[in-house]
Amino acid sequence: MARGSRKEIPPAGEKRDALLRVLAAAAVLSLTAIAEPVPARTVLRISTPAVPDDWHVKMLYLFRDELAKTAPGLEVQVHPSGTLFKQGAKVVAMQRGNLEMALVSMQDIARQIPEYSIFTAGYLIRDPRHLAKVYGGPIGEEVRRRTAEAMGIELLQAVYLGTRELGLREPRRVRTPADLAGVKLRMPGSKEWLFLGRALGASPAPLAFTEVYLGLKTGTIDGQDNPLPTLKSAKFYEVTRQIVLTAHLVDVLQLAIAEKAWSALPAKDKAAIKSAAAKAAKFNDENRAREERELLEFFRAQGIEITTPDVDAFRKTVQAAYLGSEYAEKWPRGLLERINAVK
Repeated sequence: MARGSRKEIPPAGEKRDALLRVLAAAAVLSLTAIAEPVPARTVLRISTPAVPDDWHVKMLYLFRDELAKTAPGLEVQVHPSGTLFKQGAKVVAMQRGNLEMALVSMQDIARQIPEYSIFTAGYLIRDPRHLAKVYGGPIGEEVRRRTAEAMGIELLQAVYLGTRELGLREPRRVRTPADLAGVKLRMPGSKEWLFLGRALGASPAPLAFTEVYLGLKTGTIDGQDNPLPTLKSAKFYEVTRQIVLTAHLVDVLQLAIAEKAWSALPAKDKAAIKSAAAKAAKFNDENRAREERELLEFFRAQGIEITTPDVDAFRKTVQAAYLGSEYAEKWPRGLLERINAVK
């Protein structure tokens, strides 16, 4: 090797000092990483009996994805098909602090606020547009405040459930409520739902949503009432041979959050949740209304008979049943007239 070409080798002491400096720097970085707090995430679990193909579940995923962008500190978990809480258990779970969010029906609310049984009455809301104006205006704000005070649940957004029609496992002539005599019509288990079933002329049979398909298939029930998109998404049409277009209830669900979870959120997260809820509701409402218009032809193609009864006869019978009941005695004075006056 030529003279002067040899590299100088640092003394052992210098090598040791350099190594110690590297190790010290790594230790500082490690301690810094440990010391830095991991941002806390608030988990919001949403329970719904709706199946994954239902627009309501798709809406909840849109709600989740929107909040992932606008409020990254919130983690939304969607639990469809009643896998977390069954249909009748959601409200109590929210009130006990066991659940953060759910899609709540006005029947759920009327169970604890009896005067709001008015919102469960057949032939009250005329159409989806009327529904949006009622719940999106002063009446809806009154309902929100009262529900928060009385139940500890904050109503974030009303969403269109659909116009409920009758689906029967076997065809029959249905012109008036008298023609439904003896028909075992599945209804959710609350007394408000069961009253509606009787007002329609049927024999209401309480049954969980997740058990309806098997009930129709085996004959445990003779029929069920749901909006047409639910008939498709839950595959009830596979065990249905007739759809009767009674249009007896233009129905709503409320995207709701437990007051305890809501009050713990900062203002910016509350604003993000309300914005995401409004966007999700618009998505749901538009798609459900469109699908309802298109589904009749789909059901006809499945061999299902579509019939239209004497809707005026149904309306008169059902309204008379409500006005003569204990429910109407509890309705807030003037509220029915105010709802009718919304254009």
